Amino acid sequence: MSRIVILGGGESGTGAAVLAKKQGFEVFLSDSGKINGEYAQMLRKWDIPFEEGGHSEELILNADEVIKSPGIPNTAPLIRKLSAQGTHIISEIEFAGRYDRARRICITGSNGKTTTTSLIYHLLKQAGLNAGLCGNIGKSYAYQVATEDHDIYVLEISSFQLDNMYDFKADIAIITNITPDHLDRYNHDMEEYVKAKFRITRNMDSEDCFIFCSDDEITINHLNKIVVKAKQLPFTQKTEVKEGAFVKEDKIVIRYQDSECDMYIRDLALGGRHNVYNSMAAAIAAKVMEIDNSTIREALSSFQPVEHRLEKVASVGGVMYINDSKATNVDAAWYALECQTQPVVWIVGGTDKGNDYSSLVPLAKEKVKAMVCMGLDNHKFHESFDGIVPEIVEAGSAHEAVQMASRLAKKGDVVLLSPCCASFDLFKNYEDRGEQFKAEVRKL
Repeated sequence: MSRIVILGGGESGTGAAVLAKKQGFEVFLSDSGKINGEYAQMLRKWDIPFEEGGHSEELILNADEVIKSPGIPNTAPLIRKLSAQGTHIISEIEFAGRYDRARRICITGSNGKTTTTSLIYHLLKQAGLNAGLCGNIGKSYAYQVATEDHDIYVLEISSFQLDNMYDFKADIAIITNITPDHLDRYNHDMEEYVKAKFRITRNMDSEDCFIFCSDDEITINHLNKIVVKAKQLPFTQKTEVKEGAFVKEDKIVIRYQDSECDMYIRDLALGGRHNVYNSMAAAIAAKVMEIDNSTIREALSSFQPVEHRLEKVASVGGVMYINDSKATNVDAAWYALECQTQPVVWIVGGTDKGNDYSSLVPLAKEKVKAMVCMGLDNHKFHESFDGIVPEIVEAGSAHEAVQMASRLAKKGDVVLLSPCCASFDLFKNYEDRGEQFKAEVRKL
């Protein structure tokens, strides 16, 4: 019996452990930190041996194969030891793909991937299709393959999840865009990060479809250097395309094979230029899946925004509070600012990932009246925005940040939490940051 060791006891690791157990492997899970109670309970229910609070190397180095949590970098000492001895290390997505015969729509990108993934899932459900939502969102792919039976999976896949994928293949792959992000994990080398994203096209053939933004320079530069066998379907707001999606006057137009669908931009559920891109990417996938035009229009107009992504929390005293905690990089914050039409009190800060804030300066000058820096180290924000934004203050918690923002905002203003940074200095994750922000707004 082959021995599979899983490193990391979160959503992804626990799901992989359940699937490995179901497939008859000898399974052991190890986590250097504490395993969340819900996951520990699931491991006990499936009778899977595990350890937490540290790694017992003798129980790990004897693995036939290791499934690694996407959060563990390849530079971690234990990973280096496993690699040095030639142990095969894979991701949960790679492992689950071996036991899944469903069609797969896979989405990656620096920004917009959660929204696009959720939109596609919504489109498939509206069309009455039996679809699962997984990857970086919802229940893990491996757990669903082990316990559910879907005809199609819609997978949001991060670059970290793509790093250890080899034989997995998407039927439809989407790259929403590529902008500098997570460069700390890729030796501060943009080329490495771009290659990681393009792994989503690995193993695709002429029967498959690759959907991408042809307005995105980084994507196009890399696409011109490589061979992608899949049918290429671009989406753009700049030109007209034979197949794919484009903007014509006040409509989006989607073309696939001999079929065309159009829809007024004003009827899209999601506002802002970036969401026109997300809606076009989702609509192309829907056309490839042979969903009819009326269902596409209805679904794109009825979709509810994703939690923590430009989520309107409440209007208090004529001030609108918006939770965009999922904006963990510069580009996501740029989109959030770009679609604001009222004066903004902007809450920023967190763990810097080697960010360059210069692209935000023109928008900040035009739209931001005050800034609340919510983080342990805010010197880069001061360097970038002192003299640009009239007032900049510091906060050490969500409570302080919301109190300060409410004092700085006047009727008709927007308080926007769009942090540009990871959350790990003050919060467990971006969801925790968003939840704390919403709780504090509701106390006002």
